[in-house]
Parts: sequence; C-alpha cells; structure tokens
Amino acid sequence: MIDPLLRPPRPDYEKVDDWSEDPWDDPSRLNDGGGVDTDVVDPVSLERFRDILRLISIVVVALALLFGLVGWWYLRQVNPAGEATSTETFTVVQGDTMVDVSTRLADQGIISSAGVFRWYVARNGGIELEPGFYTVRARSHMGDIMAVLNTPPSITYTKVTFPEGFTVTQIARRLEDKTARLTEADVLAAVSDPAIVSNLRPDGQVSLEGLLFPDTYLVSGDETATQVLQRMISLMEDVAREEGLNEAQLKVGYSPYKVLIVASMIEREARLDEDRSKIARVIYNRLKAGMPLQIDATLYYGAPEGVTFADLKAIEGPYNTYLKKGLPPTPIASPGRASIRAALNPANNPASSDPLCAQTPKPCRYLYYVLADTDGRHVFATTLAQHEANVEAARAAGILP
Repeated sequence: MIDPLLRPPRPDYEKVDDWSEDPWDDPSRLNDGGGVDTDVVDPVSLERFRDILRLISIVVVALALLFGLVGWWYLRQVNPAGEATSTETFTVVQGDTMVDVSTRLADQGIISSAGVFRWYVARNGGIELEPGFYTVRARSHMGDIMAVLNTPPSITYTKVTFPEGFTVTQIARRLEDKTARLTEADVLAAVSDPAIVSNLRPDGQVSLEGLLFPDTYLVSGDETATQVLQRMISLMEDVAREEGLNEAQLKVGYSPYKVLIVASMIEREARLDEDRSKIARVIYNRLKAGMPLQIDATLYYGAPEGVTFADLKAIEGPYNTYLKKGLPPTPIASPGRASIRAALNPANNPASSDPLCAQTPKPCRYLYYVLADTDGRHVFATTLAQHEANVEAARAAGILP
C-alpha cells in the first residue's frame, strides 16, 4: 500500500476556471474526415481565385490566337497563295549581300517580305551568292527561289536555236524571246562592241552579218550578249576552216568574206540542198559576165515591212542587185554549212550535150533560175528565152503570182 503521504495530490478539475475554448472542441465544426469544415473558407477569396483562372484562360487563348495569326502570316510570306506568276530575270552583282538581294527581290515583286526571306534563308542553310543572271518565278515558294539563287548561273542553261538564214536582227530577237534577260537592244548594241573579234571580217567592216553561225546553243545564266555573239563567231570560224573557206581565193577566185556573201544569198534563195550548188554557179557566172545578180532576197534585206516587190526593185541601194552590179557589201543572213559548202563548190555548167545547150551560144552556162514547184525546187536556164518560158510555166501552175 502506497503511503497516503507520498501520493500526489489529486487535481481538483472542478476548480479549473482558466479553460480556453478551441475550435476543435466543438464536434459540429468537424467534417466527416476529421478536418476543418470547408464551409468556413472565405467566399470572397474563392471568387478572386476563379477570376484569376478566368483571366489566365483568356490570356492563353489570346496568345494562341496571336501565334496562330503570326504563323499564318509567316506561311503566306513563305508560300504566297495562288499560282506563281510569270518568270522574272534577277541579277546578282559582285559584292551583293543578302540584304541587297532580298531588298531587290521585294522591289521587283518576286517576294513580299525581304525580312522574312532573310529569316527563312538563315534557317535553311543560307545562300552562296554568285554574280550572274537568274530566272525565277515571282511569288513562288521561298524555298524554290532560294534553290534557284543557290544554283550557280554558270551551270544553268537555256537552249536557243538559230535557224540557217537568220539575220543579226532575228538572232537578237530570238535571244530576247528565249532568255528573257538578253534584250534585242542589248544584243544589237553588243554587235558594235570592240571586244568582239572575227577573223573572217575584213578591215574596215563593222557588220557581223553572216559571221554568226546558225546552230543550237546552250546559253548559260552568266553569259552576256557579247559573249554569246563571240561564241557564234567562233563556231562560224571553225565551220569555215573545216569547209576550206581559207582556200576560197584559190577555189573560186574570191576572198573568204565574199564567199560568205555568196553563201548567204544561197541560204536565202535555196530551199532544197540539191539546188544550192547550181544557184552558186549562177551567181559566179553572172559576176563573171558583168550581169546584175538580180537576187530577190537581197531586195528584202533591211527593207521595211509592207513594201511591195515592185517598189523594192525600184529603190536605189547597196542591196538592190537588180540595179547594182556585183556583190552586196555584206552577207544578208547567216549561212549554214551546206550553203558555205555550195559557195565553195559550185556545180558545173551543163555539158554541151545537155538539151539546155542545144541552141545556146557558147559558152553554155547557167544564168537563170526560178521556183518550179511547191516543194521549193528550182528550174535552171542558160538563156533568157528559156527562163521566160520557165517563169510562165510557174505562173500557170500557181507557183508565182
């Protein structure tokens, strides 16, 4: 038994009067989970929280719309709506920067935004700018424009064909039509460029007529009009050398340049190869006899359009071979290989046993020709009477007016 004297005094609960009330003491303020009842949260604070959430949602939606609009606008700059328009020639010059190039692209209407183009290029590998001419389609995808500008102009080509019998003016016009960057005016101006050299052009002669070889050329994107013309001249010199034009004086008694004049007339007169050498013989026979050549094609060289043949025959001028004897001062077109060969190798005159020579004074030689059928074949004569009969036959057949 514990000694009563040692037992601690028993507390007197009834005498405690400093008890403080705690919220936890009231069971009615406890929720089923044992925590504080949520009903006690301030309704004003909850509404404020909801306003913040609503504001955040609005901001997120607005930013999404903003970024969507920016993205749509950017895509429309990179890839404009609709079809790409016509091709344009764009020139990159030495020392150009991307700022220079993008600004000029925008100025020419090829792109709509210089800044977007620079941004796009910077993020897609960049462009190694090389001076030269580039053919681009306006308002096409910036990636396509970038690809064009990343292709060195020295390896981009345009195929251009110059038929036999083209004049310098026609060559200039064809270059403008096919390349879109070399204008007719540019080419005609380049004809006078002192940098152009032709070994077939005699001293004092400035014309390049007849000195440009007709053929198909691949014109590169960085070639100038002068360079194209020089290539055509070089090819004419190669063909002339292969055909033996340097021996022209020995072969036919005329200089290489004068033989080219003959070849150019053959080119414009003959339609079939079989007639070329005979036409050459007529020309040389008439020159030797001191007769006017009376080559119709010379009348039309440089003549204004719409002038009748009768009027052309009456106009005084160096290319009127009806009124002026001898050769014209220059070729009248670019002769092809076949015409050059014919001019260097004219056909023989008819043999004495030929029916054409039966009633022809000696020597019997070809002096006349006229178109004989719709295929372009010519018929040849040794006398004026034969020729007039051939002309009447052609008219009766509807070949001549």
